[in-house]
Amino acid sequence: MPIPSSELIINSRGAIYHLNLKPEELADTVITVGDPNRVASVSSYFDRIEYQGSHREFVTHTGYIGHKRLSVISTGIGPDNIDIAFNELDALTNIDFESRKIRDQKKSLQIIRLGTTGSLQADLPVDSLVASTFGIGLDNLMHYYKYASNPEESFILGEFREHTRLKTSAIQPYIAEASIRLLSAFADKMQHGITITCPGFYGPQGRVLRGPIAFPQLIDSLSSFTSRGHRVTNFEMETSAMYGLGKLLGHHCLSISVIVANRISKTFSPDGEAAVDQMIRSTIGIIANL
Repeated sequence: MPIPSSELIINSRGAIYHLNLKPEELADTVITVGDPNRVASVSSYFDRIEYQGSHREFVTHTGYIGHKRLSVISTGIGPDNIDIAFNELDALTNIDFESRKIRDQKKSLQIIRLGTTGSLQADLPVDSLVASTFGIGLDNLMHYYKYASNPEESFILGEFREHTRLKTSAIQPYIAEASIRLLSAFADKMQHGITITCPGFYGPQGRVLRGPIAFPQLIDSLSSFTSRGHRVTNFEMETSAMYGLGKLLGHHCLSISVIVANRISKTFSPDGEAAVDQMIRSTIGIIANL
């Protein structure tokens, strides 16, 4: 049965609504970034660009490094934007826009996020890189989908709930794992660890300005958690949603982040733009060879 126009919104140029992309404008390997201005920073390392487009915070450049076709897309900040971007990336890949029907043969994208993050370990200083082995979500996005954890994910999540005492609170964490294949490509290049995804930047990440927070011990609980050799290394606002939707829809996902703040040492990168550029330069060649 065709998907109704209220559910799959295609604009007048035949592009999906939020990303403003046609299927042929998307490569099979996708780099996602939060900041729309970071798209050009990534594509500056392309040998050539064949498509540029934008709509709201969603900016896309598609081009080539050698013979490798790549797209870099900005998602904006937060799990809600990941919900939009990843569902539309999947639709561009696995739904026929003419018939509005799901394709019989499904295709998997390779999606690598290059983001910024806050460290939760004293030995992970600002400007260092971390690849997320798992994403644990303190947002609620994946509770809106029929999503199930595998046994290892369930074990780690159970220990996490007990350790942080979030088990019976209004927060209901979920967990999803990175693509093992993509993670292995960066095995020797950076630190690995669990990334916590928060639904906000201030209270949800334990920052206190004027509003009192409900979980003042959250950072201590997160930084002291370990399970099966995995520790919490960092937190940000996108990874668990990315991993959860990627797993649900059959895509290979990896989140890589540069640490711009260390919440234990209370330090911030002296040059965040330079740190982001170093992350791009450190990863773009590997991504081009995936």
